[in-house]
Amino acid sequence: MDVLPQPRNDGPPRMEPLAKLPVFWALEGKRVVVAGGSDAAAWKAELLAACGAHVDVYAEAFDETFEMLLSRAPDHPAAKFTPHRRRWAPDDLGGASLAIADCEDEADARTFSAAARAAGVPANVIDKPEFCQFQFGSIVNRSPVVIAISTDGAAPILAQTIRRKIEALLPRSLKSWATLAQSLRDAVNRRLAPGQQRRTFWERFSDLAFATTDTPEEGVGGVLLADAERLAEAPAIGSVALVGAGPGDAELLTLKAVRALQAADIILFDDLVSTEVLELARREAKRMRMGRQDGRARYRPADVGDMLAKLAKAGKRVVCLTPGDPMMFSGAGEMMARLCREDIPVHVVPGIHAATLRPALVGLPHRPRSGGAAGYGVSGGAVARTGDHDMPIGFAPLAVDVAVLLQLEARAHLNTVLPERDRLAVHRQPEQRGLALRPY
Repeated sequence: MDVLPQPRNDGPPRMEPLAKLPVFWALEGKRVVVAGGSDAAAWKAELLAACGAHVDVYAEAFDETFEMLLSRAPDHPAAKFTPHRRRWAPDDLGGASLAIADCEDEADARTFSAAARAAGVPANVIDKPEFCQFQFGSIVNRSPVVIAISTDGAAPILAQTIRRKIEALLPRSLKSWATLAQSLRDAVNRRLAPGQQRRTFWERFSDLAFATTDTPEEGVGGVLLADAERLAEAPAIGSVALVGAGPGDAELLTLKAVRALQAADIILFDDLVSTEVLELARREAKRMRMGRQDGRARYRPADVGDMLAKLAKAGKRVVCLTPGDPMMFSGAGEMMARLCREDIPVHVVPGIHAATLRPALVGLPHRPRSGGAAGYGVSGGAVARTGDHDMPIGFAPLAVDVAVLLQLEARAHLNTVLPERDRLAVHRQPEQRGLALRPY
């Protein structure tokens, strides 16, 4: 059997390379330093205060916007502003959690950055990324739900556009639902064991939160805790999803396939499944490769069925991820029958098969308007009209199935022209530089 647990650092990575690591920093009650009295510095000070920080600001003069900010109490109960109407000094950075400065030139920026490093304080110099140890992203605020978007400084306007689109997708009521989740978390953890039980509860909670744009009704917390009690008493039942990964393009996955990947505990995947498809899976899901690797033979359906049954009986939600459509492969019915005999819930998530996709990519119909089989003629360019379709001159039409014909292009990109090496032996002529596919 070739179904093998993969070490965490083996096989396709669970995360592709990142320009920066997104980190959410707890600043409530922590001291931070802002050097500069400009509008840009005022915005950073306001942002830090929104996190509950104690903001020490240093500037010989403050802009009007900054003065207005300093004149009112912060909205966060733990936050406070302490203005120092003088230029910052290196000793001011000692003990700070973060240091931010708006510097007029590179010399000042270099001095501030060096002082922060000497004090062991992460520093950010506004609009001067070469002196920054961290960056601020564009923020979608539904606190305690917080989303930050970064383009690594390459296109701030793009980040703002992404933020606006996310803002339109997330209801304002999400803030209240997230606050309710915080209040229930300890009680849920006491009632439900880690793993599937807790995840099932929070998936139901999330579905409820997105099913409405209203804030939670009074008493809904008690109803949800009662549901948690019922989950605690129910036996753990796993499930299996046979998911089609399609031809490799992650954008061609169905929404149901994405949901299955994001809910899975364990993913058994074929060698031919692309990395970009696996990238959509839940990060915590364990991945197990099945197929050719290091010269071993391809997996057998009976062995995969045994593995699926074993994992599902342990209460795991298992996804068996195969290229194309899962029911196009021999053995799929055998695996389903085996799981049904064990009373294991199993469902199929269809995927796009290459035989369907390739004609569509180049605008070739699967069935012509006149009906009958979808046949194609092969020519070197000269065609004659026959009814609604072009007919190759001097060549017999090849009444073959689309899937069979498309295999002849030997994985070349089919832009209606086949390279010379892939010509059919029938009617081959040396002077032809290529063959054109035309429906007849």
